[in-house]
Amino acid sequence: MTMSFSKSTLFFGLGLLMTGGAIRAQDAPGIFKICQRQTYALCALASCFVMDGVSYCKCDVKFGNSISEPFNYGKDQDVCTTNAEGVENGYMVSTYSYPESVSAPLGNQALYDCPATTSPYGASAQCDGGICFKSTEGQSFPGFAKPLTHGEIICSCPIAVTDPATAKVGFQIVGPYPCQPSFFKNCASPTANPTTGASLYVGAPTGTAIILTHLLTGQTPVVNRCLAP
Repeated sequence: MTMSFSKSTLFFGLGLLMTGGAIRAQDAPGIFKICQRQTYALCALASCFVMDGVSYCKCDVKFGNSISEPFNYGKDQDVCTTNAEGVENGYMVSTYSYPESVSAPLGNQALYDCPATTSPYGASAQCDGGICFKSTEGQSFPGFAKPLTHGEIICSCPIAVTDPATAKVGFQIVGPYPCQPSFFKNCASPTANPTTGASLYVGAPTGTAIILTHLLTGQTPVVNRCLAP
C-alpha cells in the first residue's frame, strides 16, 4: 500500500467495487495511471526511517505493470514518463502492484487495520510517486541495521499523520501473519511518529490495496487481514 490519494478518490474506488462495476483504469480517467512494462519501486511492504520530517523507505525493485496517481505536470508528463526517464538518470518512482505475500491463506504477511481513532496520533509513510535512488542498492543507509541487497532501494516518501479528532478513514500497514496483536503498536505514537529517528511503515487508507489491485489486474484478491484488538 503506497497511496496518498484524497478521500474522494478512495471513495470513488470503493463505490465502484460496491456496485459491482467493471473497474479498470480506463473507467477512472485522470485519477489513476497504469505504467506498463517498466522497472519501478514497490514500497507496499516497506519499513522506513525518518529524517527531518521525511521518511526514507527500503523498497523492492520490480518490473512489469504498476498503478499510481498520475501526478501530471508540464506538457504530457506524468508518473510514467518520469519513471521512464529515470532509467538513464539514476532514479525510479514508487508505484503500486499487488504484493503476493499478503495473499490468503498461504501468505506470511497480512494487512493490519489501524483505526481512524488511533490515539494520540498515528503516522505512516505514503510512497506513491516517491522518488527512489538507484545509488542506494547494495549500500548502507541510516536507520537500517544491514546494508541493502541487490533489488532493494531507498525511496523518499512524505509522511501522513492521522488526527483522531478529524479522521474518518483508518489506514492499513503490512505486518507478519499469523496476526500478532503486539504489531498494532506500529499504528500509533510513540512508535509511529514523524520525528527524526523514528521508524515507520508504509501505509494507505483502508481498502486501498484491494481497489488498486482490481484496477490494475481486474482481479479482487483474497488477503490475510488483521483487525485491531
